[in-house]
Amino acid sequence: MNSPFHILSKDPHSKARTGILYTKHGAVHTPVFMPVATQACVKALTDEDLKNAGAECLLSNTYHLYLRPTTPILQQMGGIHKFMHWDGSVLTDSGGFQVYSLSKFRKIKEEGVTFQSHHDGSKHLFTPENVIQFESEIGSDIWTMLDVCIHAKDPSKHDARQALNLTKRWAERAAKAYEQTVPQQHITQRADGSFEVGNSLLFGIIQGAIFPDLRKEAAQHMASLPTHGYCIGGLSLGETLEQMNESVLAVTDNLPENKPRYFMGLGTPVEILNSIERGVDMFDCVWPTRVARNGMAMTSTGRVNIKNAEYRTQDIPLDPECDCYTCRRYSRAYLCHLYRSAELTSHRLMSIHNIRFLIHLMERARQAIANGTFLAFKDEVIRKYQNFK
Repeated sequence: MNSPFHILSKDPHSKARTGILYTKHGAVHTPVFMPVATQACVKALTDEDLKNAGAECLLSNTYHLYLRPTTPILQQMGGIHKFMHWDGSVLTDSGGFQVYSLSKFRKIKEEGVTFQSHHDGSKHLFTPENVIQFESEIGSDIWTMLDVCIHAKDPSKHDARQALNLTKRWAERAAKAYEQTVPQQHITQRADGSFEVGNSLLFGIIQGAIFPDLRKEAAQHMASLPTHGYCIGGLSLGETLEQMNESVLAVTDNLPENKPRYFMGLGTPVEILNSIERGVDMFDCVWPTRVARNGMAMTSTGRVNIKNAEYRTQDIPLDPECDCYTCRRYSRAYLCHLYRSAELTSHRLMSIHNIRFLIHLMERARQAIANGTFLAFKDEVIRKYQNFK
């Protein structure tokens, strides 16, 4: 299967690379951070806020959109892009992780997974085939396969093996369902090396918990299937940083270079940079906006808890090195006042900053990779970020 992914540069001292992933809605420059629009909305932000922050691709969730507003309504409204007034790319998570989190209300079997809605308790069935259909109705640019996720912190290898085996069988069924839904590929390479993409793309999800041998097996199996890219699932769920890095390397070492790799649910600077070093291209996480609503900002010198009294009289930007809307216009003192006064505007302004911080970090990482200085860049960012007091 053709991959509409073009590698632009490689760091000579690591597996880090820059590239462009082409979708129906344009180019996505990698490494990329994708803000999370779980229910067709990044909490507290508008499409204009996201565009101004430099976002090129958003992540939304099949599970949540299936339940509300429902995928037939999204299809009736012309798809998710028109519905939320977003003209960039959208990747949809299959909902496997959300179903995993409903452990008391779901049952996994060969056919698929049955679960109860967290809204009203109604019963539903997700299969590898109907998830592809739901994503088609949503109209997203990148579809992901239904998978079986287990907790990575202290898993049984037997459970991890069982989950992987079922995920592999589901992946084969999902690939067939995709080919039936999108029978003809419309991906053509232009003379300048760019791609024209007329269909939604398919990404497979690689499981295996914290076991490198299972991760290697999962990667090799997924590489044998007709997909446009790969997701690394089931990590950032409580495992150690060493276990995470080892698992990531076991995956990237066993995937072809000409397709993008996406680490699902990773959103902290240190972990993202470590994964870029190991050859990962795409990231998403709700963490930046979630902590923003609790008054915490990421800055070039570390975390800032804006509710702290020390910021009440600081007439300086949240991060003097940041070019976001919030930092160009408002002081730490004002943001501290908004948060302490329970003004909802603080949620928006802090979220704008955190999203822009990670997108700008990706822009700087791409430049460092192109310059062949990524490892020095990574070490400097981590040193400044972790040494802040």
